[in-house]
Amino acid sequence: MDFNDSKEEATFRNEAREWLVANAPTAADLNGLDDMGQAKLWQKRKADAGWACIRWPKEYGGRGANAMEQVILSQEEAKVKAPNTGFFSIGQGMAAPTMMTWATEDQKKQYLPKLASGENVWCQLFSEPAGGSDLAALRTRGVRDGDEWVVNGQKIWTSGAQYSDFGILVLRTDPNVAKHQGLSYFFLDMKSPGVEIKPIKQISGASGFNEVYFTDVRIPDAQRLGEVGQGWQVALTTLMNERASIGGGGGGAGFEQIMKLAQQLNIDDKPAIEDKQVRANLANWYVRQAGLKYTGYRSMTALSRGEIPGPENSIGKLVGAPLTQDLASFAIDLMDQAGILWSPESAELENIFQSAYMSIPGLRIAGGTDEIMANIIAERVLGLPQDVRVDKGIPFSEVPTGN
Repeated sequence: MDFNDSKEEATFRNEAREWLVANAPTAADLNGLDDMGQAKLWQKRKADAGWACIRWPKEYGGRGANAMEQVILSQEEAKVKAPNTGFFSIGQGMAAPTMMTWATEDQKKQYLPKLASGENVWCQLFSEPAGGSDLAALRTRGVRDGDEWVVNGQKIWTSGAQYSDFGILVLRTDPNVAKHQGLSYFFLDMKSPGVEIKPIKQISGASGFNEVYFTDVRIPDAQRLGEVGQGWQVALTTLMNERASIGGGGGGAGFEQIMKLAQQLNIDDKPAIEDKQVRANLANWYVRQAGLKYTGYRSMTALSRGEIPGPENSIGKLVGAPLTQDLASFAIDLMDQAGILWSPESAELENIFQSAYMSIPGLRIAGGTDEIMANIIAERVLGLPQDVRVDKGIPFSEVPTGN
């Protein structure tokens, strides 16, 4: 594994760094804009200059760059003070790769450039209340009516639905075959009649997740991706990209931050960094975070060779999210009574640990629960036997519901 830039990569890194430093929005640029407005301004500026979604083909809004150039750009962008463009992560990281694989050429040219520029925001309508971690157990129905599909049902935990323009959607279109075979995949306009969005209030105080209800919503058959009944295969394309894009991040709460906190706080009138238990925890977290970093480098190396990273990407999410949660919990304990402070103005390190502690449980569910990630690693990386699946091969309509 070579951690050094090649000559071409070093040239690209310098070009990217110079552009980013020269074009990152100033306070005057962002004055009066909300978070979404700031994100759209920055994304459009990048798109106009050819620095948005650079791995995409030029005709879809990118520049035909390679995987390592995308990694380099992301590394350099993290170093400049620019608006958070996370609003576009689902569309660009999950919906777009699925569209590129399964959509028609006309659809790609119509939707992808506006996705790259930030003009349109997309969400992912997969999870359902009765399905738990089993996506294939979904019950939202799609019934064909001529050239349209009539949709009724409910989705839950839909990130960003409240501000999305479009969504990708998996439906049960045939309940009389095995659950994985009766699914079809669509995309829809989130402003369609019959779509109702209800924000879910989270323990962190945010409302990023939503319930989405469908009442006789009509979706043109032309907005189907893949064949009827091929929805599971299309969904796997989305899930593969989702798990590659979700890591164990926790709003900046990492080893460097816990190290800084241990240097600032005291235990028994001595710096916390001198306490044996604190030092043991720091050593443990350093090793675990280093393991995650180098596992990520292996994926980067695979990308640089033109390979597609496999199911081992599940390791990053399975290890990273609990690591951040453990670290944040310890940091709050270390602050003693001050750990209950929430305001960024009064809490240590602008409340990054409190915020991470409240938000990480959601990350341990998003993109597949810890248990799902462990099963993927066990079965597809280690080659262990599959879990017993009692509903395998049974028509979905005959699967017991417990009601």
